[in-house]
Formats: sequence, structure tokens, C-alpha cells
Amino acid sequence: MKAYLATAFLARLADEGVAVALALLALERTGSPALGAYVLTAWLAPHAVAAPVAGVLAERARRPRLFHGGALAVLGTAIAVLGLTVGRAPVWLSVVAAVLGGSVGPVVTGGLSSLLASLVPDGRARSRAYALDAAGYNAAAVTAPAAVSTTVAVSSAWPGTALLAVCAGCASLLAATTLPRPARPSPPSASDATRPAATEPPRAPAGALRHRITAGVRALWAVPPLRALTVATCVAFLGIGGLPVAAVLLAGDAGDVGGFGDGGSQANGGGVLMAAFAVGGLVGSLGLARWHRAPEAGRLALGSLCATALALAGAALAPAFPLTVALFALAGLGDGPLLTATLRLRADHAPDDARTQVFTLGAGLKLTSAAAGAALVGLLAHLRPATLVLGVAALQLAAAAVLRALDRPPSRNE
Repeated sequence: MKAYLATAFLARLADEGVAVALALLALERTGSPALGAYVLTAWLAPHAVAAPVAGVLAERARRPRLFHGGALAVLGTAIAVLGLTVGRAPVWLSVVAAVLGGSVGPVVTGGLSSLLASLVPDGRARSRAYALDAAGYNAAAVTAPAAVSTTVAVSSAWPGTALLAVCAGCASLLAATTLPRPARPSPPSASDATRPAATEPPRAPAGALRHRITAGVRALWAVPPLRALTVATCVAFLGIGGLPVAAVLLAGDAGDVGGFGDGGSQANGGGVLMAAFAVGGLVGSLGLARWHRAPEAGRLALGSLCATALALAGAALAPAFPLTVALFALAGLGDGPLLTATLRLRADHAPDDARTQVFTLGAGLKLTSAAAGAALVGLLAHLRPATLVLGVAALQLAAAAVLRALDRPPSRNE
């Protein structure tokens, strides 16, 4: 488990730092972050498309450790190429590198998490493992921007990007050499026959590659808890994806009313808000790992969405910036357990022959929704910052409503 956590943290540290690195590379070399935004779009775009294929390749790999190590090596190479080409070489070269790096993104996110179901026995141990995995996500989200920004402040954007490439390279070596071998699926037991029919999606003919690639899509649609979770998290991340931009604008608004420096400090203020959100998420995930009587995953996800919504709504209306920071941290504290619940629900309800695809596709769709949310906030940036943050909070409540409405046990007539 320690080898897995180290591998996952380093891989996600590299992935989480790409957005900051691209913006700083473009700003340093062209005087504008616009090129970085275009390349970041190319990095995020392939996630949902590549996820089913990545899931099939991971499931069919005869040597899973080498597959994951190779995917992480591609990630590190793509980041290194971006560091060398952004602002210095033809744009198409950077875009190609970004597309290749983004194509292995689903392996870094959902693909690695899907391994836990075969590395850790079911029960309390697996719930704790998913909580620690979620804490690793949040720790990477906190550490990556700080590590890149600090390196850039001391030197330049290229060493900061190279640091991410080195982290991905180390993760690749760990995955290929020390990652525990996943256990082979055990034969069906008598208790499996009692599983409700509604949780079993139609199975595809064995060996048909086209059906194998779409197995994750069918599972996400046919299994009610997975369908509810996928739609709900996409709605939630439509808001979370735009939160960094909304936070920067909210910090600038706080500066204008005298709560935090001057308007020129809004970028730093937005960074403070998002750092508070990430730290809150880390604390929430670690606390959940030690909570022996944690709620069932579905109830946990529902409570997490509601808590995040209420805290963000309070932050939008807070009269002073320090209170806004505290409420962003509280929102992160509520959001942290959502990832744990998401991972647990996927593991519990995904069919064995499509588990990896369910993880990779679910993560890919969520990231694509987040990218759309960032673009949406950019289009609505003329609105008051408080209105934007309230919109993010409203999307969390809408996600909770979707989760509750769709995740209902089938009736006896179904």
C-alpha cells in the first residue's frame, strides 16, 4: 500500500502541476498566458475520449505494472516536451505533446485508483485505502502549485516544469518495480447470486474489442448507482472547474471593498482561497480515513455535496476576506470525502470485467465537465464574483438532488 500511495502521489503531483506550469511558461516566454490556456485545453480534451480505450488496455495488460509504468513514462515525457516547446517551437508541436500527455491522464486518475479493489481486501481496510487515496489527490492539489511556483520564483518556468517531469518519471519507476501485483479475480461465490439483477449490466461477447471498449459506458448507464454518481459528479464539477477563476474574482472584489489589499492582489488572494479549499479537502480525506463509523458511501457523497454548497454560499456572502478564507476551507472539508465516496461507489458497483473502465471513464467525464465549467465562468466573468460563487454552490446542491433522484433502488416490477 505504501508503494501504491507513493506512486499515485508523485503521478498526481505531476498531473496537478501542469496547468500552473503551462500558464507560467507562456507568460514568461510570450508575455501572455493565452498560449498556456490553449495548450491546457489540448491536455484536457482527450480525457473523456481516451478513457474507455485506456481502461481496456489496462484490463487486458498481461503485466499491469509495466503498463502503468509505461503510461506514467509517457506522462513525464510529454511534460518535458511541453517545457521545451511552449513559446519556443511551433504551436502544433506543443499541442501534439499535450494531446499525448492528456491521453494517459485517465490512467493517472481513475486507472491507478481502480487497482485498490484488487490490492486491498473488502471492508473497512478498503474504505480506509480509498480515503488515503483521496487524501493523496488533495495533497497533490496542495503541493503541486506551490512546488512549481516556488521553483519558478527561484529560477524560471523551465525548472519548475522539469520538476513535474521528474516526479512523473519517479512514479513510472515505482509503478514498474515496486507496485504490488493485483490479485486475479476470484471465482464467483454463492453470495454473488444474490446480488440484485439491476446492478448487473448486459455483458458483451468475450473477445469483441468494440464491445470491450464500450463496456464502461454500458456499465455507467445500466447500473443505477453508477449512473447517479456519474451524472451528479459531472454536475458538481461543472461548478468546481470554474471555482479557481471565481475565487480570483471574489478576492479582487474583497480587495475593492477593503477586505484584502488592493485589486492588484486578486491573483494572490484567489490562490489563498484555493489553497484553503485544497487544505480543507486534505483534512477531510485524512479525517475520514480515521473515522471508524463513517456513513455509507451514497449518504457520504450526498452529505459532502450539501456541506460544500452551504460553505461556498456563505463564502460568497461573507463580509470580510478572512471569513471567506475560513469558509473556503470549510467547503474543502466537505468536498474532501466526496472523492472517497466516489471511489468506493465505483468499486462496489462496477462489474469485475469493466472496473478499470468505470474508473477511467468516470474520471475522464468529470475532468471534461470541469474544463467546461472553467470555460463557462470565463464567459460569465462580467457578473458579480459573489454571483459566480453562488452559482458554483447551486451546482453542488443540484448535484446532490440528482444523486438522490437517480440513485433509487429498482421497484419489484422492474
